[in-house]
This record gives sequence, C-alpha cells and structure tokens, in this order.
Amino acid sequence: MTQNRRRVLQAGVLSAALIAGASAFTLAKAADEPIKIGILIPGSKADHGWMESGYNGMKEAEKRYGKKIKVTYIENVKFADMEQALVTLAMKNDLVIGGAGQTQASVLKVAKRFPKVKFSIVGPTGQPTENVAQYDVLQAQIGYIAGAVAAMMSKNGAVSYVGGLEIPAIVNTGKEFCNGAKNVKPDVKCIESYTGDFDDVAKAKEATLAAIAQGADVHYNILNLGVRGMEQAAREKGTKMIGSYTNYCGEKNPLYIAYTTSGIGYMYEYAIDQMVAGTWHPEYKPFGLVMGPRSAGISVCTGETPEIKSKIKELEEDLLSGKIKVRVG
Repeated sequence: MTQNRRRVLQAGVLSAALIAGASAFTLAKAADEPIKIGILIPGSKADHGWMESGYNGMKEAEKRYGKKIKVTYIENVKFADMEQALVTLAMKNDLVIGGAGQTQASVLKVAKRFPKVKFSIVGPTGQPTENVAQYDVLQAQIGYIAGAVAAMMSKNGAVSYVGGLEIPAIVNTGKEFCNGAKNVKPDVKCIESYTGDFDDVAKAKEATLAAIAQGADVHYNILNLGVRGMEQAAREKGTKMIGSYTNYCGEKNPLYIAYTTSGIGYMYEYAIDQMVAGTWHPEYKPFGLVMGPRSAGISVCTGETPEIKSKIKELEEDLLSGKIKVRVG
C-alpha cells in the first residue's frame, strides 16, 4: 500500500468517525429539544366556556410535561384571520391544534402547505387527511341529556336553547336538546334560537329574553362570551341555566342548576399526549360519552332528585348502546 493511499484511507476513517460523532450529537440534541406545539384559540381563553376549557387542557398538559413541550397559542382570532394565524403557528411548530370547529376549513387549507407539520382539529366531524386529525365532541349527545334535565327541573314546562353560528354541530345540539326534553316530558315547550355569533352578548340576551317571554325558565347554550348576555337575562327575570363545557358547580353561582362537560380541554390533552408518546396519527375520533366523564357528562349542582339521577344514568346507557340515536355532525 502506498503512503498516499494509506493517508487517504486514514483520512476517510477519521471523517467517518467525525460524521458518526456529529450524527450522535445531533440526535442527542434533538432528543433534548422540546416538542413544539402551536394552538389557535379562536375566542377568549377567559370565556368560561369552550375556549377556557381548551385553554385549561393546554395548561394541564404543560404542567404534566414540563420542559418536554413548548406551547405557543394565539387567541381571539376572527374567521377571516385564521388562515394567517395558522400559517404563523405552522412555521414554528411540530403540532398545530385548531381549538374549535370553526377552524376546520382554514386548518385543512394550511395543512396542505405544511405536509411535515401535524394538525389536530378539536370540534368537527370530518375525515382525516395525511397530516390532519379531527376530534368530534359529539355535543348532541350531552345536549340530549341537558334537555332532559332542563325539562325535569323546569317549573313552567318550557325550556330554551341558544346557539351561536348556525352550523350543523350547533344546530344538531339544539335539536337534540329539545328531543331530550320531550323524552321526559312530551308536552314540554322547547324554544331554539341562534345569534349568528358565539360572542355577541347583546344578541344572546335578546334571544334569552324572548324565550323567557314564552315561558322558558331553564336555558342551555352553545356560546362563548355570549353566555354573559344569557346570564344577564336570567338574572333579571329570575330564571335558571345549565352551563356548557365544564363543571363549575363549585363556584355556587345561583344562576346555574347544572353544568355539562364537553371535554374540549381533554381533547387538547389527547393530541399533546399522542405527540409526546410518538403515537400521533391522522384519524377521525369521536369523543362524547364513550371516552368517559372527562369527555362528556352532566353535573347537577342543586335540586337533584333520585328520579333525575336515575334518568341521567338511563339516558347515558341508552346513548352508549345506540338505543337512543342522536344527530352527528
């Protein structure tokens, strides 16, 4: 072997060793880096509703995983600005979560531009794509039970529901709220209305006052900040409410006789858990009652009778078994 060839081979071995060492260092460094997660919260994280439930789930995940994850979120984003907000998040994160159903169209569009980023949408019904998972709240299930509880606790024999945007998931919840009410009291009067905006306080108050004028004395909703208008109306007229998304019975708010749980924060945690475990995959996943009490349920704060408790259990079992079928999507 010539001296020159020996030197070339030695140099090659040294280069290979350096490359291997550099690769090992890169892998070690990558293992130490946090998983970057971006979250779009369309409304206010302090709405005491859907958005706050999601935000609380995000904070729980941060508490549990510590430095393993780094979370960035943007809140209060109007529909027209969602696409740009999602692009901003997708440029800097490994996982992007669209925190409500109204983000669906924008997420699906942006996801095509960022095929290496994973996206999860909390709220809608829809088929997954190569890099998008969709988690369905199945709000109509718990809306059905809320209707039954409202009817059983109504003194006037009339209940009401106020929804925000008139989109399938919100309308279906209103329909099933009324179906649940009529399940226990066939002659109950059930009044549905939609404000066209989840956050419009004035319109929500107006809709609730109109329902009260027709006799409704227990109200349910799928709103965000708009629920404050319902509270104003109920407080002025002495009627009661069933809250949405999270159990706040511990606050002892005299306006509320019950709260439903819809597991929005639980779905945030589900997506983050999967990313940390390395098991995230595109899927359509229904949540609702089948995923347990963190996903769906109802808590009666005051006035629960053995009859009401028994009926809630019966309805949950019938919904799970398919004996009672509700709208999906």
